[in-house]
Amino acid sequence: MTAVEHHFAHLSQVTMHYVTAGEGPPVVLLHGWPSTWYEWRHVIDRLAGEYRVIAPDLRGLGDSSRPADGYDKATVAADVHELVAQLGLGRFHLVGHDWGGPTAFALAAAHPGEVRTLSIVDVTVPGIGPDISQGGQRWHHLFHRTPDLPEALVTGRERIYLSWFYDAFSWRKGAVSDADIDEYVRTYAKPGALRAGFAFYRNIPRDAADNARLLASGFRLPMPVLALGGARTEARARGLEPAESLGHIALLVEGGVIADSGHFVPEEQPDALCDRLVDFWRRHPDG
Repeated sequence: MTAVEHHFAHLSQVTMHYVTAGEGPPVVLLHGWPSTWYEWRHVIDRLAGEYRVIAPDLRGLGDSSRPADGYDKATVAADVHELVAQLGLGRFHLVGHDWGGPTAFALAAAHPGEVRTLSIVDVTVPGIGPDISQGGQRWHHLFHRTPDLPEALVTGRERIYLSWFYDAFSWRKGAVSDADIDEYVRTYAKPGALRAGFAFYRNIPRDAADNARLLASGFRLPMPVLALGGARTEARARGLEPAESLGHIALLVEGGVIADSGHFVPEEQPDALCDRLVDFWRRHPDG
């Protein structure tokens, strides 16, 4: 794995842990649940030779601090924007997977002039297009939104619970190894980490309302957008749903699927994902 540099940024509401690697045009990678920056480890390997990669731990997760609230995606995105401003990145490519996708969308919508391109991986935007919870098929969404109960049941059993997702939501078994699970459990077993992770889900109604209002206002994302899903929907991948979602609110959307991948695309198929990202960035270097 490419050696990354670990940093902590003291922002207005959170102390954010992030890693950096490489030199070149800046790329910001936003992770999802139940992951951390570490889900991008293989992607960083492939990008660091040509790009400056920044991968933060989102508010409440990984080694970032855990405020009691602020897990609506507009607020989470504001943290990331404060980080990139502190780093002086200028304009940057932005990629989000799972909850990193709606966070990236919120950041691109709030600061469209700073985002060269937006790439969304295996997630829809709450309130726009296909239901992010797939009409209840993603059973854990409602479970995680239940006050207090998930914390009570999962605390002390983090490895059992999280491992189920890495297995059931992956088509390529073993893409998330036992050692990788050790790293994820290290952070999700920290005090307050489960509650912070579940808070991303508890804010779905607010996120959906925020985004629906944005869509109704006539706003459209001006930058080029790449919307990809894993192809293996039997492993909980989204297929073409991301492209359908972003198609409602972006002026230029390229969509598609990553073959032989479930939901955890950055870990299951990093080569194919990077090929699509780099091709997209080379065709739209300045947005």
